[in-house]
Order: sequence, then structure tokens, then C-alpha cells
Amino acid sequence: MEELAKSVSELRFALDTFYLLMSGVLVMWMTAGFAMLEAGLVRAKNTTEILTKNILLYTIACVMYLLIGYNIMYVDNGAGGWLPSFGTLIGTQAEDASHSLESDFFFQVVFVATATSIVSGAVAERMKLWSFLLFCVVMTGVIYPVEGYWTWGGGFLKEAGFSDFAGSGIVHLAGAAAALAAVLILGARRGKYGKNGEIYPIPGSNLPLATLGTLILWMGWFGFNGGSQLMLSDAANATAIGAVFVNTNAAAATGALGALLVTKLTWGKADLTMVLNGALAGLVAITADPASPSPLFASLIGVLAGVLVVYAIVCFDKVKIDDPVGALSVHGVCGFFGLMVVPFSNEATTFGAQLLGAAVIFGWVFLASLLVWAVLKATLGVRVSEEEEMMGVDMHECGVDAYPEFVTVKASH
Repeated sequence: MEELAKSVSELRFALDTFYLLMSGVLVMWMTAGFAMLEAGLVRAKNTTEILTKNILLYTIACVMYLLIGYNIMYVDNGAGGWLPSFGTLIGTQAEDASHSLESDFFFQVVFVATATSIVSGAVAERMKLWSFLLFCVVMTGVIYPVEGYWTWGGGFLKEAGFSDFAGSGIVHLAGAAAALAAVLILGARRGKYGKNGEIYPIPGSNLPLATLGTLILWMGWFGFNGGSQLMLSDAANATAIGAVFVNTNAAAATGALGALLVTKLTWGKADLTMVLNGALAGLVAITADPASPSPLFASLIGVLAGVLVVYAIVCFDKVKIDDPVGALSVHGVCGFFGLMVVPFSNEATTFGAQLLGAAVIFGWVFLASLLVWAVLKATLGVRVSEEEEMMGVDMHECGVDAYPEFVTVKASH
């Protein structure tokens, strides 16, 4: 009997470990989604550089989170604290762990990369590559792990009752806060705004790629939210994961429909880029708590986020905050919205605790990022020259055009 109990326990451990690893693989694949989405929404002359940023920010996140980030966020921290431990590597596995330590690290590290990917799109087409990469080192090694500890690592926000199931605030709002700090220091792309308040659209180069990227992100989100249940091996957790999948999918679908309705009623057109951002807005909003709502309420959260994101994108443009891919609206505005609707379906949370968590996360990441960006601006500089921006950053930063045949043909005319 004892041998049978041990075998069942080991089987559950193996199943939960495997589930966490496969969920992490899905989230890792979101790196491809961000890369394709951003590549589709920038101009052809900036495509290679945006792809380079996306693959390198993932590699930097993996290295920095392994060396110090995971330790800051999870290892040897006191419950309810403000200051995390500052050590190296990932510690040792607890005797009563339900899954392996390494699978937990892998699942967490891909979340760090997701948060940093949000910054990449917002600063596209005018930021120096090396300044961006240096910021990634600080973001993934220190800024994100510190605010992550305050909730997921058992810090003071968790003790205060703040709830964020899979990261509407900890991942998405944090990424948007870092992006906003960068955009404010960087300024808008040349030609985006006129002297008298005019707004000139700068269309992306490849909407099929942007659509593919959105669908990859949608797929990866099942690992993002479903994996955050952290356990599959009993009936209660398996049932909860099913609910998370259904609610995540419903919010994305209704988010796209909400954005579609707004664009049709406002401009008389079905704006594909807004529809794509509507789906992502629904995904971001439901991420704060995809387990508690009914499918109908999850659908309502999605449609409201889809409507909200369109108006947010328009508002950012009106105040001349240039965000080429809508990252501030999708991840920032809708991340905050997602946090604030949690108490409607989760009685264990309060609006006060949710607002406190959102304010602390945004304040810390924004101010810390602003400091890092300011230092980079004063030393290396953060913006490419006017000539480099006009010619495109691909050749200047990477020496390779993404579409050489197109560039050659265009130059010959």
C-alpha cells in the first residue's frame, strides 16, 4: 500500500511538472507572436531591427533571470516584505514541492520575456538597438523581479490582498509602464504629428504577419493563463484549468468583436489592426482572473476591453504619445481594467487592494525605468539620428534589410 501511494505521488509530480513545462513552451512561443505582430506593424525598412530586438530580449531575459532575477523574486524571501533577497541562481527544491524547481523556473522566465516584449513595440522605429538591450538587462534582472516578489513571491502586496492570477498587472501593466517611460523620453517618430495637432497614420508593412502574430499570441495565452493554475493532477485543478481555457478564449473572441463594432460605428470600416488589438485587449484583461468568472462574464470583460482599447489608442494619439503597435493601450490600459474588474467575480478580493497593487506596480516600474532610460539617454543616447530614422534602422543597426528585393526594386525606380 505504501509503495502504491509513493507511485501515485511520483506520478502526480511528473504530470504537474510536465504540464508546467508544456505551458512554458506555449508562453515561449508568444515571443514569436510578438515578433510577427511587431514586424507586421512597422515599416519594411525597420523590420530586421524589430526582429533582432525580439529574439535578443528573450535571450537576455533567460540569462538575467537565471543569474539573479528568479532569486530576487522567489528565493529566501520573508512573507509580507518590501525588500527581496538579492542572490544568484534558483535555490533548491522544497521537499513538499508539487513540481520540479527547474520547471517552475522555466515557466516563470518566459513571463519575464513577455513583459519586456511589450516595450519593444512601443519604441519601434526610432530607438537605438544597444540602448534597448541594456535596458532589457535591468528590466529582466531587477525591475520585474522586485515587483513580481511583492505579489507572487509572497511580498507585501499579497499580504494586502492584491490578486493577479496570471499577470494583468505584474506582467502587462508593468511592461506598459516601462514602455511609457521610454516613449516619453524618446519622443514620437518623425512625421507622425503635425505642428497644429494633425495626426498622420504610419501604416505597417505586413498585415498578414501582424495577424499571424496575434493568432500565435492567442494560442500562447492558453499556456500563460492555463499554466498559472500550476497543477493539473487532481479533479479540482483539472476542472479549473478547463474554465480558464474557456474564459481566456471567450474574452479574446469578444474583445475582437468589441473593437470591430467600435470601428464600424465610428469610421464605417472594419479596421483589422484594431480588431487584432481588440483580441489582445480581451486576453490581457481576463488574465488577472480567468478562473472565477462565468463564461458569460468573461465574454463581457472581453468586449469591454475591446471597446476600451480602441478609444485608448485614439487618446494616446491625441496627446501625441506615439505607440506604433498600441502596446500602451492593450497592455497598460486593459491590464489596469482587468485588475479592477476582478472583485466583481472573486469575492476574496477588494477594489482597494486591486487599486493599491496597480498603483504600486505602475509607480515602481515607471519610475525605475524612467531612471534607467534617463541614464542611457545621457550616456549612449536612446534615439537614432534623423537620417538613420528616415533611411530605416535596419541597415544602420543590423546591416541587413528584411526585404532586400523590395528595397532594391524601389531604389532602382
